[in-house]
Amino acid sequence: MSSALPVLPVSRLLLWRHGRTEWNAAGRFQGQLDPPLDDEGRHQAALAAPQLLALGLPREETVVVSSDLTRAAETAATLTALLDVPLRLDARLREHGMGSWEGLTRDEVAGSHPDQYADWMAGRPVRGRGGEDPAEVAERAVAALADLPPAPVAVVVTHGGTAGRLVERLLGIGPDHRRVFGPLGNCAWSELAFQGGHWRLIRHNSSVLQRPGAAAGADGRAPALRAVPSLPDAPARGPDAEPPVTDADAVL
Repeated sequence: MSSALPVLPVSRLLLWRHGRTEWNAAGRFQGQLDPPLDDEGRHQAALAAPQLLALGLPREETVVVSSDLTRAAETAATLTALLDVPLRLDARLREHGMGSWEGLTRDEVAGSHPDQYADWMAGRPVRGRGGEDPAEVAERAVAALADLPPAPVAVVVTHGGTAGRLVERLLGIGPDHRRVFGPLGNCAWSELAFQGGHWRLIRHNSSVLQRPGAAAGADGRAPALRAVPSLPDAPARGPDAEPPVTDADAVL
């Protein structure tokens, strides 16, 4: 059973997932291993940071705290450069530890550990994998937030699994309803506010959107505003389809 939720020193939270890595693109579980952002991920972060700033982040009063893993810290640095505030690093915001799955692709796990993979896809506890229990992830992330200095808003730069567990913990969502909310895409964010004695989800999985009809420039790079992380030619997915292979860490 989870302990009582502590009173946090901030009343507004932006949970921002890191930009893409080569492992994300390959559908490889990262967990607490430390691949850096790829060129696409750095581009995503550079586009998203001004959008976050435009949400009304007060300069010099916004706290920015990040997982100490490279992909998150590099994403966070794009925002602290705009805000001119220090970047706090906290290992308690690292990704959900995936045990023996870390470094493997989704297909490799499905082939070598079919029972574990079936449990994971169904949202059941995964036995024999090692790593962390979802409740442990939530509690360490909440503890990291509880240690922040008082501020009107905090931007928390973390990972797909950790962000999901944190949202569920703040909203009081139990393990039987863990998949009510879809996972954050690379460089997408959720916003929560403490109102009336409870945390409220204001927006979820927001990202930089593509302008209708926009085309790539002469250098082949997409325009300044574009979809993150959806691919323009991605096929439509039915309600029972597996999560996209580009998001191996996000659905935990």
